[in-house]
Amino acid sequence: MDALRSGGYTFGMKTAISLPDEIFEEAEQLARRLKVSRSALFAEAVAEYVARHEPEGITESLNRVADELDTHVDAPTESATQRLLRRSEW
Repeated sequence: MDALRSGGYTFGMKTAISLPDEIFEEAEQLARRLKVSRSALFAEAVAEYVARHEPEGITESLNRVADELDTHVDAPTESATQRLLRRSEW
């Protein structure tokens, strides 16, 4: 919520949504406590929700980075890693 506290909210598309009364009241209280507008609170909440539901994008980015790295492991390192993993509790 750093963007909310720093006043980083920028205006964009206006929309109307329907919320259960309880969620609306909780959001109102949180916005007051954080000293941010309701619009800024909702925008940040949606942004976090969207980011959380984009694992494919994160995986694709990590795969691109991994493709650029030398991931070859020498035999002694691989052996030590396997011994360590066998002793580790999952």
